[in-house]
Amino acid sequence: ELRERACFAPARDRYKIFILDEAHMVTPQGFNALLKIVEEPPEHVMFIFATTEPDKVIGTIRSRTHHYPFRLVPKEVMGPYLEQICEDEHIEAEPGVLRLAMRAGGGSVRDTLSVLDQLMVGAVDGSIAYDSAVALLGFTPDALISEAIDAVADKNGEALYGVIQKVVVGGFDPRRFVEDLLARVRDLLVLTLGGTRAESVLSDDAAAENMDDLRRQASALGLSALTQMADTINATLANMTGAISPRMRLELLAARLLAGREEGVAAVASSSGMPDFAGDSGASAAAESLRGSMAGSRRRTTRDAAGVRPQDSTS
Repeated sequence: ELRERACFAPARDRYKIFILDEAHMVTPQGFNALLKIVEEPPEHVMFIFATTEPDKVIGTIRSRTHHYPFRLVPKEVMGPYLEQICEDEHIEAEPGVLRLAMRAGGGSVRDTLSVLDQLMVGAVDGSIAYDSAVALLGFTPDALISEAIDAVADKNGEALYGVIQKVVVGGFDPRRFVEDLLARVRDLLVLTLGGTRAESVLSDDAAAENMDDLRRQASALGLSALTQMADTINATLANMTGAISPRMRLELLAARLLAGREEGVAAVASSSGMPDFAGDSGASAAAESLRGSMAGSRRRTTRDAAGVRPQDSTS
């Protein structure tokens, strides 16, 4: 039917345009049926294949089309647009709500508008509360993330496990909490490496009013600790899929974060092949004795291999 309709010239416009949405869902047989008209289309016909997976479109079709990738819309453009929509709809959004909508939309205008529409439906007296938006979208409140980072920086196990308790009791998604924690650590790394010039590339949940706290946390932790935290959190996130006890995963993550520096010292000691006995003088003496014993053992092994035996003292 499409091939038959394409043969007729448009009655009013210059071109007749056919848009195939989700083009990757077309079967190879369907593409083969279109191939002839795509190879030699009439002058008045244009085809647009819209897809999020262009690699699934057969090569004979891709080779006869131009590829125009759509890029994500930056928050500098999306933010004012959402503010204008809220103003036109007489909706007042609390600070941080639109950032949550942009974050949930992932840079897609369509998805962001869908999220904003959901938030508007739940508005009370023409106002969208930040706490309501957090609960609806499933994000972790910034206060909990900041509290967790401060607890790690202060090596305060009681405070960190208190945050985990709030996450579990408050009904927040443990995996989402770990994702948000990793995003915060990423922002701290960016600030540590790039300074004030990096503020423009922070994640969508990094509000301008929280920049002082972000700088303070980045300074308190440092590059080495932040890098190790990012590796630990990322490894935990990869292992949380299908976890039977997410709370236990969170508690183990807290233990690893608190023991991060100790693990670094242990890694350095293990790389030298000897345990670290630098803690006190008695342990240091034991380490020296152990090293001397090992050296003597190596010397005896060498003599034995060469056929030399120590002389008997009675001879």
